[in-house]
Amino acid sequence: MRITGILLIILGVIALAVPSITFMTTERAVDTSFLQISYQKPHTLVLNPIVGLVAAAAGVALVFAGRRSHAL
Repeated sequence: MRITGILLIILGVIALAVPSITFMTTERAVDTSFLQISYQKPHTLVLNPIVGLVAAAAGVALVFAGRRSHAL
């Protein structure tokens, strides 16, 4: 449970630091035996800062919950 909490904290901080991620995919417009035309299409993933805050808070809660269960 502690490892999951640490991963959630890391992912939450990344979501807060990087507002969006853009990547490109290559798609074919024309594909015949002698002619191929391809183009690159951009895709953007927008990361909501509220999701980053919730993930980081849940990670902190899991880390503290993991410490308390080992103390008993």
